[in-house]
Amino acid sequence: MPINSSEDASQPLSGLTVLELGHSVAAPFAGHVLADLGAKVVKVEKPESGDDTRAWGPPFVNGTACTFLALNRNKYSAALDLKNAHDLAALKAFILNEVDVVFQNMRPGAVEKMGLDAKSLQDLKPELIYCNMRAFGARGPMADLPGYDPLMQAFGGIMSVTGQPDAEPARVGPSLVDVGTGMWAVIGILCALQRRHACGRGCVIDSSLFETSLSWMQSFSAGFLATGKVPGRRGTSHPTLVPYRVFKASDDYLMIAAGNDGLFGRLAKALGHPEWIADERMATNPQRVQNRELVDDTVQGVIGSRPRNEWVEVLERAGVPCAPLQTLDQALNHPQTVALEIVQPTPDGSASLIGLPISFDGSRPALRKSPPGLGDDTELISKYRN
Repeated sequence: MPINSSEDASQPLSGLTVLELGHSVAAPFAGHVLADLGAKVVKVEKPESGDDTRAWGPPFVNGTACTFLALNRNKYSAALDLKNAHDLAALKAFILNEVDVVFQNMRPGAVEKMGLDAKSLQDLKPELIYCNMRAFGARGPMADLPGYDPLMQAFGGIMSVTGQPDAEPARVGPSLVDVGTGMWAVIGILCALQRRHACGRGCVIDSSLFETSLSWMQSFSAGFLATGKVPGRRGTSHPTLVPYRVFKASDDYLMIAAGNDGLFGRLAKALGHPEWIADERMATNPQRVQNRELVDDTVQGVIGSRPRNEWVEVLERAGVPCAPLQTLDQALNHPQTVALEIVQPTPDGSASLIGLPISFDGSRPALRKSPPGLGDDTELISKYRN
């Protein structure tokens, strides 16, 4: 089915029908991006309990966990028992008759057992686009193992460089491996749609949590492969830029990012120490990296003398990149956030969610449909039951 043309530039995938055989975060995140962009995303859920994230709380809104709400707006929910022959047959008929894209992150081997794998479906519908979102990848000794975001942050090396040097490794707060895998799935699906538009053929896309975890480590990996030196934890600092970290003002924290020699010169002058520019220990970034502790301690000694907001004003006026370390409430209520209108209410008014971080001709994709109740839209598929 071709994507329909639409006068709404923020809905470029209008007319596309997508089936989500997904749970938890990675696949639902991919589905929410496609749905926000206008695709009709039908989510298959277990009849008895639905997606696991419905119960990932508190907090809850009207009995549904906020994680589910965030990942499943603009979607349709079909409650199907895929162990039931009639439900399974109806789902296959729905795919063959209406679906453009299938993506899945079910446990290894599950889709093959049910005949919902890429080969089985594309044998019947060659133009179908199919995306697998696995834990460890499509091949290799661990290909059949399940996985979750924190496991991949650990296994892929992210935790080894996250946290303070003298403390335990830390998990990055957001589920960035799950979300990243969902983003790669969307990128793959969009590329496959472009290819199908050109040649009419479908495509099998493979992405995984482990590959995403490795991809986030690109600069660290490049450094290790070049030097053989294993990177460690540096807190908020950068491995190859100095000063580039959080500093403590007299009352609170701010991030300073002097990412080149020119910016360091501006920083030195703004802090009242232009002599740092000519100091051979600080004159160039390689020298500052070699003398990281000296440079950071020297900057900290000045920053600690005045309140954070004063320094933010001074540094912004000098053109030095900086930012106060904000809590989530401060970030969401900041005038810049308000101006962007990225916090969007659901149509039923029950919750507010973060919209897509992208706009088309100045228009951000809207929250057109509140997150579905379990099985609200089962009829979309059950109509094909014998």
